[in-house]
Parts: sequence; C-alpha cells; structure tokens
Amino acid sequence: MTIMTIDLFRPATLAGMILQNRLIRSATHESLADGSGAPGAAHKKLYTALAEGGAGAIITGYAGVQQDGKSSLANMLMINDDSLIPAYRKLTDAVHGHGTPIILQIAHCGRQTRSAVTGRPTFAPSPLKDFIFNEERPQELSEREIETIIGSFVAAAGRARKAGFDGVQLHLAHGYLLAEFLSSYTNRRRDRWGGSIANKFRIVSEILRRIKAEEGDYPVLAKINGYDHRRGGMRPLEAVEIACLLEASGCSAIEVSSGTVEEGLSIMRGPIFPAEALRASNFRFKSLPTAVKKALAPLLRLAMPSPKPWRGYNLDAAKAIRQAVSIPVIAVGGIHTLENITGVLDSGTADFISMSRPFVIEPNIVRKLQEGRQTASRCIECNYCAIMIEEGPLRCWYGKLPARQPA
Repeated sequence: MTIMTIDLFRPATLAGMILQNRLIRSATHESLADGSGAPGAAHKKLYTALAEGGAGAIITGYAGVQQDGKSSLANMLMINDDSLIPAYRKLTDAVHGHGTPIILQIAHCGRQTRSAVTGRPTFAPSPLKDFIFNEERPQELSEREIETIIGSFVAAAGRARKAGFDGVQLHLAHGYLLAEFLSSYTNRRRDRWGGSIANKFRIVSEILRRIKAEEGDYPVLAKINGYDHRRGGMRPLEAVEIACLLEASGCSAIEVSSGTVEEGLSIMRGPIFPAEALRASNFRFKSLPTAVKKALAPLLRLAMPSPKPWRGYNLDAAKAIRQAVSIPVIAVGGIHTLENITGVLDSGTADFISMSRPFVIEPNIVRKLQEGRQTASRCIECNYCAIMIEEGPLRCWYGKLPARQPA
C-alpha cells in the first residue's frame, strides 16, 4: 500500500484561510493585555515575530467574553466591549502584513477563576468546587444567565470579525466554562442543559447557530478535549460524538487537546516538575514562608502529576475524531520534532499540527524547521512558561528562575 506524503511546507487551506504551511501557533495566554483587556505594543511585537517566523496561522491567547469569565492569570485579553475593536485591528493588520491568518480564541473561564480577580461571583453549570480555584463554591448558572453567556459569545465573534480576525476559536477544552458543560464530571444538571450529550452540547450548538445567523460563513473553529482524567469526565468515544455534533452545527475545524487545569500538568506535560515556578508564582503558595514552600514540594508533585506519555498524547483521540468527521482536524500536545510532525500528517492522524511551548522558546521555529537549521524544538518541556504567566508576561525560563526570584 502506498502512503501519501504530505508536504508540510506547502500552502494549505483551513476553513477558507490560506496557510503557507501546516504548523499553527496554538492559543497561549501571554499576560500582556492592558487593564481593559486590550492588546498593545507587546502583543503586536510577539505576533509579528510569530508571523515573520513562519507560523502558518496564529491562534491568540484566550479572550474573555464576559467580566465574570476573566482568567485569574494576569492581564488576560478581553473581547467583551466594542471599545476594544480598534486595538485588535492594529494587531490583525500587523499580522496580515506578513500574509498570516490570525484567529481569536474566545472563552469564559467558568469555575476556573476567582471572584477576587473578576470582582464578580463565580459561575459554573453546577455548583462544584474546583481543586485549584476552591476559594469559593461557584453559583449554578440560571437559564437567563446561560442565555446571556450565549449572547456574549455571539457578540464576541462579531467584534472579532470587525477587528479583522480571520475567524474565532471556541475554547471547549481544559475545564473552562464550555468544557464544563460538555463534561458529566462538571455538569450535573437535570434540565435541558445537562444529562444527554445533546443537552450538554446545547450551549455550544446555540452559540454556533447564532454566530452563523449573525455572521454568515465566518469561520468558527473549536478546541475540544479528546479525553480527561476526571471521574465521569470526557472520554474519547464521547469526544467523537461531540466532534460530529460540531461539524453538523457548522464548525469549521477542530483542534484536539485534553485535560483540565484541576488535573495538574496533564494539559502541558513534561519530565520536569516545575516546583520552583509554582512556589514563586501560584497565588496559593507564593506568600508562604520559604521553609513551608520547600516542604510542600513532594505534595505538589503528587497533587499535580504529569502523566505519561509526554509526547503525542492526544494523537489517538485526534485520529478517532478525524476518522469520524470531514472537517479539518488539528492535533496539539507534545509534537515537537519534524519526524513526529510529518509522521502525524502522513499517517492521516490529523490535517494540521499546532504547538504552544515550541513557539514560546522560538517564535521562528517553523522557519528553522523549513530551512533545515533544526529538526526539533529546543523546548525542554519544563512548563515554567505555563506556570509563571500567573505572575507576569509569557517567556521561556528554560527550567530555572533567576537567583533573585523569590521561591
């Protein structure tokens, strides 16, 4: 049997967008927005570097659709007001100057935030505390509040289009609000928003339906969990059914990830446990006495495991979803070498590859791979970048904080 080889670096079409290659910068929170949630010069510099560095497309860090859905991490992007459109237009114009499509990821953090940050009560499909953000029990969303959230996602997509984004991506993964609706672990409702898969999916189908009604053929992508490790949570067969519902609802492409913030380091795995970064930045630990923080390290390792495999851990789910749908599938999660990337594409496991951490250490990683200067990312998967954004702007720490950094 002949195996068709896909040229990674030839132009390809994704949801009507022309990409110069099949490598996408996956959504990554940058902690760079201003107090209103608008992007500024630092965002423009970063995204321009990604475009110049060869990224086939850029998916932004998540942008909040409502104030009560704002992340507890520092300086989250927001898309909850028309006044933000001009700042985003400057960003999209800069990226488009390099011929690179840019997609706005839109989200509501649900129970994975804190009212101390948002200034509002915390909401979720069901009133279940989160292991990480368990300062308070979230309030169960009412019918009226669910309708408001649907309207906020639809309005956010309209603002994204006016701001020049080539499409939006609904964040349905990692334990945020829409993922909370999709998972039986976090959705214990017995009304029309819970129970069956169709009911749990209803909020997503309504968002998609209303965006299509308002914005026509504007591309709407989705990032979903192929599985998680929560009891009663997402499993691959259910994820396949959700993927089919997404396609039937008009979704343009699906990015397959996994895990929740509550699981620890399941979303972004690696061989190095970032104890130093957790002690220095996490709101629960950074104010503790040094001796206490050091004593907690073994407990943190148990509470925040990084399960194996550390590479390609979403590929089985991505392959199952790709076999079930006809829209493009994007695989993310520890796919950091040229051999792995081409293998995933050539095997038909996914149509595109997205990466996060490799773009943090090397915004020009695609150019380096294409020119033969490297065959793999320099990322050591320490996850300091993912932890330290609670404290300040996204950057690569390469597994070590400066000596002056309190830990």
